[in-house]
Amino acid sequence: MVKRIVGWLVLVPLCALLIVFALANRQFVALNFNPFVAPEALQQPGYGVPLFLVLYVVLLVGVLLGGTATWFAQSLHRQRERHWRREAQMLNGELEALRRSQSQPAGGSLSEVDDLLELR
Repeated sequence: MVKRIVGWLVLVPLCALLIVFALANRQFVALNFNPFVAPEALQQPGYGVPLFLVLYVVLLVGVLLGGTATWFAQSLHRQRERHWRREAQMLNGELEALRRSQSQPAGGSLSEVDDLLELR
């Protein structure tokens, strides 16, 4: 519940700020895709696009590139976590098989293995 309230307290003012920013920057800017031609040499000034749209697209591209870079940077951590999770599942399966082979009830007395591993 606290997360939801904090989310609303952060997202609503942020959205309002973005709307005010967009309304304040409605003027058109010339957008040229050829960086090697001087703007004075162009016969047509380029595409007219609202300034807030250009800034929002640049912001979105930056967020996507940052997220992608973070995802690649964390790939080794995710790989190690998958490895250790599989190993823990395998060891838990072996422990349960040993308990069944010794015919100990699951809720019975503590065994030496459980004491050493502090599983209970």
